[in-house]
Amino acid sequence: MTKRLLGSISTGCFLFVIAGCTVGPNYQRPAVNSPATYRGLAPDQTQTQAAANSFGDQQWATVFHDEVLQGLIQEALKNNFDLRIAATRVIEAEDNLRIVRANQLPTLNGVSSVSYQRTPPVRADPTVDTFGLQASWALDFWGEFRRATESARATLLASKAGENAVRSTLVSGVASTYYQLRELDNELAIAQATLTSRQEGLRLTTLRVDGGYSAATDLYSSQVLVSEAKASIASTQSNIEQTENALSVLLGRSPSEIARGKSLREQELLPEVPAGLPSALLERRPDVQAAEENLVAANANVGVAKALFFPQISLTGTFGASSTSLLSLLNGPGTFWNIGPSLAQPIFQGGRIQANYHLSQAQRDEAELTYKETALTAFQDVSSSLIAYRKAQEFRTAQEDRAASYQEGARLAKLRYDNGVTSFLEYLYIEQQYFSAELQASQARLLAAQSYVQVYQSLGGGWQQ
Repeated sequence: MTKRLLGSISTGCFLFVIAGCTVGPNYQRPAVNSPATYRGLAPDQTQTQAAANSFGDQQWATVFHDEVLQGLIQEALKNNFDLRIAATRVIEAEDNLRIVRANQLPTLNGVSSVSYQRTPPVRADPTVDTFGLQASWALDFWGEFRRATESARATLLASKAGENAVRSTLVSGVASTYYQLRELDNELAIAQATLTSRQEGLRLTTLRVDGGYSAATDLYSSQVLVSEAKASIASTQSNIEQTENALSVLLGRSPSEIARGKSLREQELLPEVPAGLPSALLERRPDVQAAEENLVAANANVGVAKALFFPQISLTGTFGASSTSLLSLLNGPGTFWNIGPSLAQPIFQGGRIQANYHLSQAQRDEAELTYKETALTAFQDVSSSLIAYRKAQEFRTAQEDRAASYQEGARLAKLRYDNGVTSFLEYLYIEQQYFSAELQASQARLLAAQSYVQVYQSLGGGWQQ
């Protein structure tokens, strides 16, 4: 009996030793045609500048210098529901990895049973009590469980990359919405200052009309200007509260007022953004990382599907005791044991195994195409955002110069009108143009700030802790 036991154990160890074969393709990163430099760099930005440390490598606290904005980002990272959901998905993937990895280990179960049996011509009906241990070990001869574990581990990494992608989007979303709120504050200040000026103009025009120095049409035109400014204030106040509500949701709180820090004009933006090397983007952007890990998982699943073509080998063993009396359960001939390998070879499955293998290959090919497309989209995002930021700066400068010109023109037109040199219509036209130019300059500053945020996000920034 001892020799047979040792022989069975030796056989099992031999099978375990040779169970190093792993079917299926080993993962290799697909080739991606990375550009040498990004399209959209400033003409005077050299290759050395492009290869410098990327703007996306910086932590968000060093990119956004407004302390109030920093506090809002910290609150969002703590309370935002999308980010908390992404973190929960990571926990789910971790537990799934533990479950899949456990398939590589032996299992041990305790068993017990109580049966009432009657065997004629015995008149008594004894109760048989059985207790024992059952052990089984499915040998991973073809690497099915190792490939499944590889897939589960890649899924976990994809979940973590997905969480980082949510974090990056959240940081950029909070900053962009905050800048929009500060721009609306500036619009409100412009509209309120314009209303004050126009109300004073209405008062003076009323005096001139009453004194017979101006026509009644000037009074009506002045009243229109005042009404226009009031309407602009009401509309802007509505937009401010709605933007505060949107920002509150990002912060994970009920709609409420939002604290303010630096004005949009005071926000510090780099004149030129170091983009870094395009090849490094594949390692930095979390959405590209997630796409690659999904490809790794799909590649491993091909091995899982291929292993199903081969025999499944397992070791099973049982040890226990059976008796009609609990007192003699572990004594005498009532004890029993068995150990030995088993083999199951699929013979006919109706084409299920073959179809499953082809399915895994198709899913792997789809994941590779998705990875390549995601990488290509990442290069496009960076190039487009660099172009947008550079042109937004030029547009902001032009709009600010235009607003300054209209401001001086409006000042001179008012002096000419007050002195009776020019008509009220000329003053009205220039004053309206000045109000519009100020609003457009404010919106141009917002466009530059949001483009700045977009460059940071497209370069894979915002998720670093």
